[in-house]
Amino acid sequence: MIDILNALAALANYVFVPAISYGSQLALGALGITLIYGILRFSNFAHGDTMAFGTMVVILTTWWFQGMGISIAPLPTALLALPVGIVVTLVLLLGTDRAVFRFYRRTKAAPIVFVMASLGIMFIYNGLVRFIIGPNEQRFSDGARFIIKAREFKAATGLNEGLSIKLSQGITVITAVIVVVVLFWFLNRTRTGKSMRAFSDNEDLALLSGINPERVVTISWVLVAILATIAGTLYGLDKSYKPFTYFQLLLPMFAAAIVGGLGNPVGAIAGGFVISFSEVAVTYAWKKVLVYLLPEQWAPDGLVQLMSTDYKFAVSFSILVIVLLFRPTGIFKGQSV
Repeated sequence: MIDILNALAALANYVFVPAISYGSQLALGALGITLIYGILRFSNFAHGDTMAFGTMVVILTTWWFQGMGISIAPLPTALLALPVGIVVTLVLLLGTDRAVFRFYRRTKAAPIVFVMASLGIMFIYNGLVRFIIGPNEQRFSDGARFIIKAREFKAATGLNEGLSIKLSQGITVITAVIVVVVLFWFLNRTRTGKSMRAFSDNEDLALLSGINPERVVTISWVLVAILATIAGTLYGLDKSYKPFTYFQLLLPMFAAAIVGGLGNPVGAIAGGFVISFSEVAVTYAWKKVLVYLLPEQWAPDGLVQLMSTDYKFAVSFSILVIVLLFRPTGIFKGQSV
């Protein structure tokens, strides 16, 4: 029985807790992608760098607050800086929409034109972030580090394996739950949210009903700014901030959105956790768990690791290819909010 508990503790510490936290971050990122696709009907490849930009603003504001001695210890000061990051990111997105995407909407350009425009914007955002904060890794987390420490867990339970939960992981999960609940309430209960869903389902009928398309577009970018900044900040707090990392996150976020059903918010959340658990499970060294569950003579000599963590994004790519080949609409049928 003790061996089973040790195995469960190891699983929780190295698989379940990291995957739930990472899945929450991917889900929030995928929600931003799926909202733009569901309402504006194009795949926004600049979303990863939008997250990088929003997080950069949060970091700079956090450093400013820290310099003035402002904090909310034991919580990270970045939570205070989030509203500033959201507002500045919203200004950037609305400015980009007015300068670029509005023209293509008025000319009824094909979706591929929007995609190519978003690729160009992605490189502009990427260069802007690197110019302002640099390409190197930045750390901005402060306050308490852990909710549960491995040493304290071992002392309390008497197990060989410890369980540690970082404060950033707890904040990530709680924040993600709150954001998702508020988002779904907004989309399903408010008049503006219902108009956005109507616009997504049938644009022509929505226009005949008196729905203002530009207002729908503006509200969509507001939601994207909130989701991108929160998701990027949570990821930076949990791991670290490096601009190129957010470009790399574009693959697992798109994979999450497509696996769940591109354009379907529920699917984006489900897809985020499918991708996160797949990446963590495939790159985890299972020897630590198997030595507790198998007889001693069957204990593995190697790490029992299917893939190195350096190739974890290959897991997202493989899942994405399989879904596109066999179920392109995803777990939940996409195409609508």
